[in-house]
Amino acid sequence: MNFVEYEKECEKIRNDNKKYLEIFQSEMIEKGLSEKTIQSHLNNIDFYINDFLLREEPIPMNQGYQYVDMFLGDYFIRKCMWSTPSTIKSTAASLKKFYKCMLEHYMVKKEDYQELTETIKENMDEWLEDCSMYNDPDQDNPFYLFDV
Repeated sequence: MNFVEYEKECEKIRNDNKKYLEIFQSEMIEKGLSEKTIQSHLNNIDFYINDFLLREEPIPMNQGYQYVDMFLGDYFIRKCMWSTPSTIKSTAASLKKFYKCMLEHYMVKKEDYQELTETIKENMDEWLEDCSMYNDPDQDNPFYLFDV
C-alpha cells in the first residue's frame, strides 16, 4: 500500500470511527455518566482507534481488540508521557466500556470482546509493574533488550 492509499484508507476508517464515538458518547450520556468521565473515556478511545490503530497500517476498530496488549503493555508505557499505573487502569476501563458498547450495537463479535477482556485481565498486573519500573529512574528499564 502506498502513502496515498494509506491516507485514503485511514480517512475512511476515521469517518467510521466518528460514528462509533458518537454511539459510545450517546450510551454514556444515557447511562448518566458525568461530562468529565464521558470526555475521559472519549479521549482514551479516540487516541486508541484514531492514532494507535492507524499509526503503521490502517486497522479498523472491529479488529482493535487484537492489539490491546501491544498498546497497553508496550506502546502506551513507552510513548505516552502521561502513562502511569493509574492511566493504564483507566484506559483499560475505557477500552472495555467502548468495546462492550460496540458489542451491544453489533459492531464487534462476542468472542472478540471476550478476547479483549481476557487479555486485559490476564496482563494487567504485568503492565502495571512494567509501567512502574519504566517510570522509576532507579529501576532497570523493562523494555531494554540487553543487560549492560
